[in-house]
Amino acid sequence: MWVIAAASVLGCGATGGPAGAGAGPCPDVSGFTCAALTVPLDRAGKVAGTLSLRVAVQNVDASRGILVFLTGGPGQPGELSAARVTSAFGATTAGYRIVMFDQRGTGPGALHCPALQFQMGSSDLAVPTKGAVVGCANSIGPNRRFYSTADTVEDLEALRRMLRVEKLTIDGVSYGAFVAERYALRYPQHVAGLVLDSVVPHSSMDPLSVASAHAAGRVLRGVCRASRCKTDPAADLAVAVRKQPSIQPRLLDALVTLSVVDPRFPGVIPALHAARRGESGMLSALVARWEPDPNTPAEFFSQGLHASTLCADTRMPWGDSAAAAARRGPALRQAVARVPAKAIWPFTRAVARENGFVKTCLYWPPTPAPPRPAPAQLPRVPTLLLAGDRDLSTPLVWATKEAGVAPGARLVVVPGAGHSTQLRARSDAARSAVASFLRGS
Repeated sequence: MWVIAAASVLGCGATGGPAGAGAGPCPDVSGFTCAALTVPLDRAGKVAGTLSLRVAVQNVDASRGILVFLTGGPGQPGELSAARVTSAFGATTAGYRIVMFDQRGTGPGALHCPALQFQMGSSDLAVPTKGAVVGCANSIGPNRRFYSTADTVEDLEALRRMLRVEKLTIDGVSYGAFVAERYALRYPQHVAGLVLDSVVPHSSMDPLSVASAHAAGRVLRGVCRASRCKTDPAADLAVAVRKQPSIQPRLLDALVTLSVVDPRFPGVIPALHAARRGESGMLSALVARWEPDPNTPAEFFSQGLHASTLCADTRMPWGDSAAAAARRGPALRQAVARVPAKAIWPFTRAVARENGFVKTCLYWPPTPAPPRPAPAQLPRVPTLLLAGDRDLSTPLVWATKEAGVAPGARLVVVPGAGHSTQLRARSDAARSAVASFLRGS
């Protein structure tokens, strides 16, 4: 890589072009110029050190401006996704120069936690052991507090200054949408527009996974209607998990994974119906098939970064990330007891208590909490929200909620789509909406 300081030039004037000292062709993708953005580990200056973040700038005309595409996770790199993004977009982004960058703790700079990586792969909800979580936190050490979304927001602002442009159009998917929202709250004057795909509300994520668990009933019934099945998969799921309670976290993880990779949910409806009749083999095999890949490299999806960021950012039942370990278990039990049964149906409260997200942060050692934005609403900037109606990772209700606090925003729901509507959906509805949004029409 070619290392340049944050104040150096990757851009040419207002167009953000890729010419500049220290830049050169990307080794992993053609049509892009690569460089590295050097940022402080600790912007308060109390801890020495810097991070080098890979940046990829598309070699095309930028008559309409810069489009920064933010990948999700947290834990996914940006530069390695450049070819996929440009292939999916095609002419959608004509006139815009796409810029990708590796958020801190991802890509070549990934935080490595082998045991946690082995257990969780690229999953949000796989349940890790306490030893893997604590071992990860201890291996990263006190510096884990420098991997919050607030830190990434400041890195994005450093990228804007490096590009020497006044405003960015930001397209974020999943956690990338969360970063985009937080950047807009912090630097509204530098945002030309927001595309928020598979939306996480800017206020916080739901560590109990109540919305995802409840959405499973609606989504599976929709799949059933589309295939003209003769059963009620939501009712089947409700009976199955009450007959086999221990399968719940793994089943929810499998359904969330399917909503990302194949929102047709192949094999799910007959497996649930068989499990309702007491024949659990099909369901057990399906859950086993969609368990996390233990060979997922940290450079592709860093679970060390994933835990560091989510446990720092998310408002948990016990409070923020600085809360003492002793108070966490009791607070979690109280919060789970308050979840209305109908709010999490067809699952039970056990999935709120036992899912991998809340378990990871339950075990994560106390860490100083980052600052949280106060505004209840997003700033008044042009905003397009995209959601798949079969997404269980970032359920539709989240996009609806965020649309309600984004003045003048437009929400486009893509029927039959799951997570990441721009890159994964078979329908062109999301990409067409983005093209229209970018044209200002």
